[in-house]
Amino acid sequence: MDDRLKHALSQVTERQSGRNLIDAGRIENASVMNKAVTIILAPPVAGKPDLETLKPEIEKTLSALDGIEQVRVIMTAHREPAQKPQQGHNHQKPAPVEKPAKRVIVVASGKGGVGKSTVSANLAAALSRDGLKVGLMDADIYGPSVPRLFGITDTPGLKKTDTGVQPKIAHGVKLISMGFVLEPGMPVVWRGPMVQGAIRQLFADTDWGELDVLIIDMPPGTGDAQLAIAQELPVDGAVIVSTPQDLALDDARKAITMFEKTHIPILGLVENMSIFLCPHCGEGSHIFGHGGAREVAKSIGTEFLGEIPLHPELRERSDTGRPVALDEGPVGDAFLKAAKSAMDAAEAVSKPAPEISFS
Repeated sequence: MDDRLKHALSQVTERQSGRNLIDAGRIENASVMNKAVTIILAPPVAGKPDLETLKPEIEKTLSALDGIEQVRVIMTAHREPAQKPQQGHNHQKPAPVEKPAKRVIVVASGKGGVGKSTVSANLAAALSRDGLKVGLMDADIYGPSVPRLFGITDTPGLKKTDTGVQPKIAHGVKLISMGFVLEPGMPVVWRGPMVQGAIRQLFADTDWGELDVLIIDMPPGTGDAQLAIAQELPVDGAVIVSTPQDLALDDARKAITMFEKTHIPILGLVENMSIFLCPHCGEGSHIFGHGGAREVAKSIGTEFLGEIPLHPELRERSDTGRPVALDEGPVGDAFLKAAKSAMDAAEAVSKPAPEISFS
């Protein structure tokens, strides 16, 4: 942490304990980027959330520092004191979150390294190219990829207005990510409940406007964060990403099982890196195997949404922040086909059951 920030924050007192924010361990992260400071507060160990009282004090203190023009204060999920549940009563569930789009689709994988974020970004770009109003939420708090995939790597942070946090917009897609509020290279060192709170806040506090579809790029794996998204957010269905390799497919089955247990429909599977397309001759090679995701989809009775080829253009466009799905071509068209198939599946599972009238 910057010494100036540390000294300034040590002048702000936590009401419950009477200690300053540094000694009380309340500062989860503090970063400066382009004259904007972002402070992430841990909730108080005891007592009610105190963001409303601390925020103006922090803003006033830090705004007095030379070179600081904007101060943002974010608090992670509140830690309620442990209570013994009453007999015959379940734990209280979080309040339901309003659905910000006609369709909310999560893109998930059982493991990292299969290109889930790249697929998420290009599905969003493809649907935007197809004329839909699209949002993309980067729920991978520990390793946010959306900023780079959309070419927004030098940003002063996120602004909040009376209508909520304002998402970034690139290539027609509304974007929200922890990568927009953290200094580049700054790790997030949070426990599970804090990550869950941040995900819920990104989803609920963002001013998405009117969206046709919101795509959520899930964290890899099947842990607390993934379970929180599946149980607490109004999700219509899940797209599972895997490569053709048996190891990746084994982990994809774990993700499928998690969604089945949380009663979220599987919209289908996407096989990424399905075939290598030579950029010179156009010949294809199945260097990672072929058809595994299609077989898994068939075995569980769900859709196979498509094969995404491995091509140097996909890597180049991802690095430069212009998703390949924005344009026609073998890779872009493959993403568009998969995106349309996922939307068709989401429409199908969201249709109400037919009513039967008895005369």
